[in-house]
Amino acid sequence: MQTHFTPEQLEDPGIQRSNEILRACVHCGFCTATCPTYQVLGDELDSPRGRIYLIKDMLENDRDPDEKTVKHIDRCLSCLACMTTCPSGVHYMHLVDHARDYIERRYKRPLSDRALRWVLSKILPYPGRFRLALLGAKIGRPFAFLMPDARLKAMLAMAPKTIPPVSRNDDPQVFPATDKKMRVALMTGCAQRALNTDINDATIRVLQRHGAEVVIAEGQGCCGALTHHMGKTVESHATAAKNIEAWHREMMAGGLDAIVINTSGCGTTVKDYGHMFRDTALAEKAQAISAIARDVSEVLTQLDLPEGGAAPMTVAYHAACSLQHGQQIKTLPKDLLRKAGFNIVEPADAHLCCGSAGTYNLMQPEISGQLKARKVRTLEEKKPDVIAAGNIGCMMQIGSGTPIPVVHTVELLDWATGGPKPRAMTSEPHNFDIPVLR
Repeated sequence: MQTHFTPEQLEDPGIQRSNEILRACVHCGFCTATCPTYQVLGDELDSPRGRIYLIKDMLENDRDPDEKTVKHIDRCLSCLACMTTCPSGVHYMHLVDHARDYIERRYKRPLSDRALRWVLSKILPYPGRFRLALLGAKIGRPFAFLMPDARLKAMLAMAPKTIPPVSRNDDPQVFPATDKKMRVALMTGCAQRALNTDINDATIRVLQRHGAEVVIAEGQGCCGALTHHMGKTVESHATAAKNIEAWHREMMAGGLDAIVINTSGCGTTVKDYGHMFRDTALAEKAQAISAIARDVSEVLTQLDLPEGGAAPMTVAYHAACSLQHGQQIKTLPKDLLRKAGFNIVEPADAHLCCGSAGTYNLMQPEISGQLKARKVRTLEEKKPDVIAAGNIGCMMQIGSGTPIPVVHTVELLDWATGGPKPRAMTSEPHNFDIPVLR
């Protein structure tokens, strides 16, 4: 694609990067075939190619975003299926992230939009605040029909029936390994710590059992993805910087072989810290962190889990977009589950988004609902005993539409190698007493 940025514009690192990306696009349209919003809405401007034209026009002319441009950019899930499909290697993620930052700085949204985005940015990245919000939503759910805005109804519907107690395993500490082979830091996350504490608990157990000493670094928190995808760059970089410093301290103190991330949306962002901080004082540290960031499936593959051990059952594997498209990890989780002895099936639309996409299901509930209904249908068609995924957002989204238990991949692997049966598959209480090095 031909671009016409001025030399002055190209002095901006963001414009410079977007120019590189735009020039790589050859208008082929392959991306439209795998874009969920284009399939649902049928509008060229709701495809990656259409959004690329809108972003190019906005940036090249240095104009304030208009309502039309913002609408179509907001409708993008950032599922990144287009990046998997693109034969030209167009890095759409960096382009749309830059566009969102540009929109946040130069477009005044309606008051209701600004208020919703402010609330989400001030609650979701903070587990304590999020727990209180979930409790309030749980109380208010019976009155959802009174809400005038579909987005408010979606927020109430998001609240789980039960809110798990705080897990002390998320506190800063060290979990010793059985026959130590490596030392890793576990990213405990933010929203996941409020919604489902079993995932981190299962991750710690399965890593310990197979030779990884697990460090919960003091000072870590939200990866920054939630605010980053809203264009709130200052906020996202502030929380990301805390993680970089926390993990860098651990690297210097005791060494780290990996930073383990069990929420794939976070993993995609942490692996991009090197780019996010490329022109800052934290550039070197950020690159070092990104270089050792690993999805939990990557580390468990390296630890070589034993074969067999699983109860005979069919597992429908849902490939989170941030894992299969954002990190290009397509087979490792399925390989691990098969090796453990599970029968793995996949839905016909395995490459398409479930509609969760961070805060998308709260800000675009109608489109998200259509994507969820399709994903649930194709998963249920496989008649599985359980559904497995590697991202808490996908788990919540799919779980809200089906009676089939939805668990994290790592919970099944923990169970197959000596841990407890996933809570979602049983009503029995668990004892999560894990050995700790204080």
